Amino acid sequence: MALLSNNEIENIRQNANIVDIISSYVPLTLKGKNYFGVCPFHEDHSPSMSVSPERQIYKCFSCGAAGNVFSFVKEYENVSFVESVKIVADKIGYNLNIKIDNKEKPHKQEYEIMSYSLKYFQNYLNTKEGSKARDYLKDRNINEELIEKFDIGLSPNNKDDLAKILTKKYDRKLLNDLSLINVDGANIYDSFIDRIIFPIHDLDGNVVAFTGRVYSSNSSNAKYFNSRESDIFKKGQLFYNYHRALPEIKKLKEVIIVEGNMDAIRMDSIGLSNTIALMGTSLTKNQIDILKKLRSKVILMLDNDEAGETATLANGQALEKANIPCYVVRLSDYKDPDEYIINNGKDKIKNLIKEAKSFLEFQLYYYKQNKDLTKTSDLINYIKQIINSVSNIDDKLTKEITINKLSKEYDIPIDLLKEQLKDSKKEDKEEQVIEKKKATKYERVLKHIIYYLLNDPVYINKFDNSNIFISIKDYRNLIQEITYYYQKNKEISIAAFISYISSSKLYDLTIDIVNEIEEDLSDDNFEKYITNLTKISKEDKIKQLKKEMQETLDVNKKMELANTIIELKKEV
Repeated sequence: MALLSNNEIENIRQNANIVDIISSYVPLTLKGKNYFGVCPFHEDHSPSMSVSPERQIYKCFSCGAAGNVFSFVKEYENVSFVESVKIVADKIGYNLNIKIDNKEKPHKQEYEIMSYSLKYFQNYLNTKEGSKARDYLKDRNINEELIEKFDIGLSPNNKDDLAKILTKKYDRKLLNDLSLINVDGANIYDSFIDRIIFPIHDLDGNVVAFTGRVYSSNSSNAKYFNSRESDIFKKGQLFYNYHRALPEIKKLKEVIIVEGNMDAIRMDSIGLSNTIALMGTSLTKNQIDILKKLRSKVILMLDNDEAGETATLANGQALEKANIPCYVVRLSDYKDPDEYIINNGKDKIKNLIKEAKSFLEFQLYYYKQNKDLTKTSDLINYIKQIINSVSNIDDKLTKEITINKLSKEYDIPIDLLKEQLKDSKKEDKEEQVIEKKKATKYERVLKHIIYYLLNDPVYINKFDNSNIFISIKDYRNLIQEITYYYQKNKEISIAAFISYISSSKLYDLTIDIVNEIEEDLSDDNFEKYITNLTKISKEDKIKQLKKEMQETLDVNKKMELANTIIELKKEV
């Protein structure tokens, strides 16, 4: 990994005008003292991103993206922080000399073991014993080119061949954790026996797991055997075929999501190389974040069964909530893309993709199912479901067309539907307010205080003098980092601190505060925040002491706690 000093990073940041850098990616327009542009991090139709030349930060009022010049480039280019610094340095003509850190990356041994095992499986497929598996693959229209491209291999029909080799060099527990061997007392044996092996790679292309598939019709084993999750393999943090598909995704600004490994391989075989596969789960937050960074439209092409349809709805709603444009292809007659392509050829499925329905169109179809729309109750239920779906869409034209369509199709006054839409929006806003209230008063006040600390060192000194203990660890640590940064550099700014904290787990909290809080600094307000924080802390302490009173049977202890509570109440 490249090593950069904080001084050099800050020097580059100070020489890079954030307006100039962001405007090289997104057109910006000056309004008042800030610049505004269409946010590239969500489906944005009207400028919702503000760029402050004075503070050298950007923030989107719609999706919550925020940060400094490096944050923007990092997210836009989908690169590491160090790479973003290098890109900015190149843009401003700064000669950046990067030293390379030779420190070994984490889990080096695990990657080494998986890489060796893959070569072992690949080599075995090409032996005389692998002829039946090769014939099976050939019958499935998996040719030599695809076998090589997708690193397909074969595990032997022997119980401990790989185990004997690996245990000579590596720890048994580690091999067991990686699902390569099973340990039964003094005996060890291979986890994958007589199966075609499909390797699973992480986002960077490292082999982290395997899927083994039986290929003999006489086999009594389960059809698939998969590696368990391990330190290097988390299903919800990757997609199958992501590292191969990424260049084509970036080129087309489109990603196709299928369910199975074979579906992704088959799609690639007909030129649809922008295809990735789920890992047997619904889209997780991590996977949504990965997709968001691609800034590409997503086409869901899940299995042609009830489960696939339900998964399409759930995953589409998750994508919609994250402001990722989502489209849907539903197959007919055949179970999945693999079977569909084998039976219909590449042209038909490519046409389906060209004509992919919007997620809203899919919902119009989905909510009609199992309903008799001649019945008033079913029709009302259907209309309400569509109204709720439309209320989540930002695009005004889509809303207008959908409302008009419902009005004409079911002879419902358009004004009534628009009124219903307003009510739905109101309910959504009320739900958002409830969500915001879930963040405690204590945290809200803390965020305001930290905002002040990030903007003026005067408030750092004032806070230090208040001697308030912060009970929430992340907030306490963030304040300590701000104090340390100021003491070391003798100055502070939000843009500079964002660079400093970029590799820390406190980065997201910092960005949340930058995005959420916007106010003019005021000594009076700061004192109010300090007073409120002290008051809330004491109120929380009173609750804690009351709980202790209820739990203790010691009369003297009860009296002592009661007196402490009385004193705290006086202070409050």
